[in-house]
Amino acid sequence: MGTSAVILAAGASTRFGSAKQKARIGDRTMLEHVVAIARAAGLHPVIAVVPPGLAVTPAVVPVINDAPSAGLSRSLRLGLAAVPPESDAAVVLLGDQPTLSAETLGAILAVTGDERKPIVAASAHGRLGPPVLLRREAFALADGAVGDEGLRSVLGAHPELVTTVEVGAHAPDVDTPADLAALER
Repeated sequence: MGTSAVILAAGASTRFGSAKQKARIGDRTMLEHVVAIARAAGLHPVIAVVPPGLAVTPAVVPVINDAPSAGLSRSLRLGLAAVPPESDAAVVLLGDQPTLSAETLGAILAVTGDERKPIVAASAHGRLGPPVLLRREAFALADGAVGDEGLRSVLGAHPELVTTVEVGAHAPDVDTPADLAALER
């Protein structure tokens, strides 16, 4: 039994103007930064949902989303479907959050508790967001996700199933070249 990573990285990058997953931050691409964070946390396998034609490192199990315009919800379902049977949970990460802290991810993974609710989500100032851990019994809830919201609507609809972990601040998304430039400063 273990925990997999599902990195949602199939977005069309319309605001970025090019494939932001391949944007370089230092010596790595944005996606490679997120993969490294997942691997350092001991998540295995690392599954990356990517658009057609995007190459990934051999350390990643690629899942192709042939309809990226369908939004995060489609990528989420594809990624969870690829989680191997021996994984009892998956942590959902966003491919455009290369500054996600090891502390935040560690705090999510450390939640065991007696309640053992099927979802563990990061919370900052009352707003839930990634990373989100889904135990296998919660995978089917992803069917309720719609459009580009990913798990947001699921978390809101099922608060009784969610354990929250206060993280202070969510890692910023890199959506535009200006976001990338700010990150590099």
